[in-house]
Amino acid sequence: MTHRPQTGPIGVFDSGYGGLTILRDVRRLLPGYDYMYLGDNARAPYGTRSFDVVYRFTLEAVKYLFGQGCPLVILACNTASAKALRTIQQCDLEKLDPTRRVLGVIRPTVEALGTHTLNGHIGILGTPGTINSRSYDIEIAKLWPEFTASTHACPMWVPLVENGEASSPGADYFVRQETSALFRTDPDIDTVVLACTHYPLLLDKIRENVPKSAKILTQGEIVASSLFGYLDRHPEMESRLTRNATTQFLTSEHPDKFSAAATIFLGHDISASHVEY
Repeated sequence: MTHRPQTGPIGVFDSGYGGLTILRDVRRLLPGYDYMYLGDNARAPYGTRSFDVVYRFTLEAVKYLFGQGCPLVILACNTASAKALRTIQQCDLEKLDPTRRVLGVIRPTVEALGTHTLNGHIGILGTPGTINSRSYDIEIAKLWPEFTASTHACPMWVPLVENGEASSPGADYFVRQETSALFRTDPDIDTVVLACTHYPLLLDKIRENVPKSAKILTQGEIVASSLFGYLDRHPEMESRLTRNATTQFLTSEHPDKFSAAATIFLGHDISASHVEY
């Protein structure tokens, strides 16, 4: 089967709301393009689900965004990137449409480490699903075998953010607890990766609880910069992306609920539509 290259928006997928922090920074750097954000909020969170289920849910979302005309889809979700991206790239794209692309957030984050760390001691904070997948350990060992990586799961951070508690005293307690545990693993960590797209909303509290000498990396700017470079290197893909500076927000949950929560992540009101796929 031959596939006619299609033009359309950049698709951005997340299991919930956190990917909005990626979208925010991508739009800031690349404001002219059209975007279609899809949140599978009805089935979130993905972090506690098995590899097979995350893969199946993520593939369904990618197929849906392809069906809406997206030539390029970004998995703005660490769990989906960890548990589904490679299989989709290696096994499914050829059958679905080999002219399209699906990108994740883990590889560009790990690639950026070399420009930030001074001593090669890296700390990774993420959801249990991302940490247990060992995706960061594997990518760091592959790209930076001389680095030492320490990982730690923070199971309470996503619920705190999604329930509007990121500024609460309770958040102080859980941020202090998890950052202390990470640095007990390796006191020499000089670069901390926030390997969950919700965590930038806790950034101020995280900064208060890690050594001042440690850099904290959020993924939005890294992914935006990586996408900018990708489109520069692949003009054949860039030419297929429509440019009307529009953004559509789609959710598998109730759109009013999504719109209300999205303002926490974007800082402005949006209007979402409900979809089934």
